[in-house]
Amino acid sequence: MKKLLILGAGTAGTMMLNKLSTALDAREWQITIVDEFETHYYQPGFLFIPFGIYSRRDVVKPKRDFFPPGSSVVMSGIDRIDAAENRVLLSNGMVLGYDFLIIATGAKIRPDQTEGLQDAEWRKSIFDFYTIEGACALADFFKRWEGGRLVVNVAEMPIKCPVAPLEFVFLADWYFTERGMRDKVDIHFVTPLPGAFTKPKASSILGDFLDRKNIRLTTEFAIGRVENASKSIVSWDEIEIPFDVLVTIPTNMGDEAIERSGLGDELHFVPTDKHTLRSEAHENIFVIGDATNLPSSKAGSVAHFQADILTENLLAAIEDRPLRASFDGHANCFIESGFGKGVLIDFNYDTEPLPGKFPLPGVGPFSLLEETKMNHYGKIMFRWMYWNFLLKGLELPIESNMSMAGKRW
Repeated sequence: MKKLLILGAGTAGTMMLNKLSTALDAREWQITIVDEFETHYYQPGFLFIPFGIYSRRDVVKPKRDFFPPGSSVVMSGIDRIDAAENRVLLSNGMVLGYDFLIIATGAKIRPDQTEGLQDAEWRKSIFDFYTIEGACALADFFKRWEGGRLVVNVAEMPIKCPVAPLEFVFLADWYFTERGMRDKVDIHFVTPLPGAFTKPKASSILGDFLDRKNIRLTTEFAIGRVENASKSIVSWDEIEIPFDVLVTIPTNMGDEAIERSGLGDELHFVPTDKHTLRSEAHENIFVIGDATNLPSSKAGSVAHFQADILTENLLAAIEDRPLRASFDGHANCFIESGFGKGVLIDFNYDTEPLPGKFPLPGVGPFSLLEETKMNHYGKIMFRWMYWNFLLKGLELPIESNMSMAGKRW
């Protein structure tokens, strides 16, 4: 019997398990998924926890709830991938061989990569919201906070969900306005990018939002260290920005097992063909989601679009056919702008976000590059879609590659 091994049971790995359990003949293929943790987190929901919109229970479910019946599951950490021998060595001592391997080990924050970030003020006046622990700690802090300088800093790119830091400052503006203390809170968004976002068109629009909401913007800030005693972040060229509360989006890196395996770049992301999703180094290894080094967003929507492409190409590789399915970098993001409204952007490797209607041309119901209540509802509804459709590998009425239908140049 041939063996397909999936490393990682997050969003991307779980989708692939579900899709391939249907696509491959169980009499010929054994599919095994490996992950260290039993709990699945709806990571887009972490954004809402500091503002009391979601709680911990809204973003947590058992991973096994989303595995097909009879799935072969190994709960263990990964020591390393021995690609030369087509095997994976696990932390529990097991060795798993494979004919084909899918790497879906994701990305995680690494606050240890910034000097001083995890020192005396960590989880006292310095918080993250990219982990469940950080988001919950920040929620508790905000309930008691009486105001001051709130600095939101992106350490470096790439990061998971690139719009989330902007959404955070928009929601903070709304939250403190509702509490009647917005005049006591100075919100400052500090980014290494030359603008508010990675795409110039969207960056211009989102930058206007920052101006309207009286949120300060500092661009091209490369953080070098955090001074805990003086409560300030300092760039490599010694520009200093003081804070009373620092919300950090630390450096994002791939799994350490990728480094130990010699398969990653300097951030432990796997060099991957940006169209076929095949490893650049090994023909029987494919990579999906945040584990890749692709110039696309590290977001759940991207993993969803990649999953269809990867399924088609993996089946082609198994049958020794050319890999004809091509991923175009498609990303689709709802952006919370506060006060019950949101913005929707849809783009790929080559095409900037454009105005128009989505997903039905001329109908919507969502509007691209416009702030609407319906876009906010789309963001909120997505959690239900995630649990009930996305993770289970079910088809959604959105094409994997970006469509120009309904868009206006």
